[in-house]
Amino acid sequence: MHSFRGKKMVVIGGSRGIGRRIVEAGIRNGAQVLAVARQEAPLQQLAQGIPGVEILALDATDENVPSKVFDILTPDILIVGGGVFPPVAPIYEQGWGQFSANWENDVRIAFNFSKAALSRPLPTGASVVLLSSCAALGGSPLSGGYAGAKHTQIFIANYSQKESDRLGLGLRFMAIAPPIVPDTDLGKHVITGYSSYLGISADDFVRGMAAPPTACIVATAVIELVLNPDRSLGDVFIVSGKGLEAVAG
Repeated sequence: MHSFRGKKMVVIGGSRGIGRRIVEAGIRNGAQVLAVARQEAPLQQLAQGIPGVEILALDATDENVPSKVFDILTPDILIVGGGVFPPVAPIYEQGWGQFSANWENDVRIAFNFSKAALSRPLPTGASVVLLSSCAALGGSPLSGGYAGAKHTQIFIANYSQKESDRLGLGLRFMAIAPPIVPDTDLGKHVITGYSSYLGISADDFVRGMAAPPTACIVATAVIELVLNPDRSLGDVFIVSGKGLEAVAG
């Protein structure tokens, strides 16, 4: 039996990495899936590789994009990823444009779509999952404002849940915070930067990580959260190679 049969899923940042794996999982579980990303070429590759997925090339930092997306497919399941690669350099080597890049992209995307989910609103019972990072919890000293931006995404999920409850909308907002995911382009970018800074090989850096997840493991965790949105567990979750864990407090 398909778990998501009859459900509509929108994945922001769905053309690559974790987003792509979530798209695959959604299709595999019977959902109607719309993948949204900035660049047309990766989306076309996605459509060729995953029969049945719908694609839409838009810049999700534009405040008008959520309404355009929801006019095409109003989701029961909204996954908000996307954003830009952070810098990987000591703070004194960065300019403000580098330091603030994830605020201007990742945070803005999370803000735009969470706001739209509340103001449209999405259907009662809809789930919204923001893809954050473990950097939000432990910091990331070579990544500029990335850790702060990712923590703000967690705040946005929390604030949005409170507003849904206050307004009686029946929406479920969650944030998931994986550590570095080595088999994604973002993970490889960060591993290359940190290993170079530390003067070790990328392989040695990965070997020193505690149970890093794959993109498939993170996607599976997202699906698990959507299928079992038990609010007693909390709103923020870490996912590692060992599985899914709620963040206390």
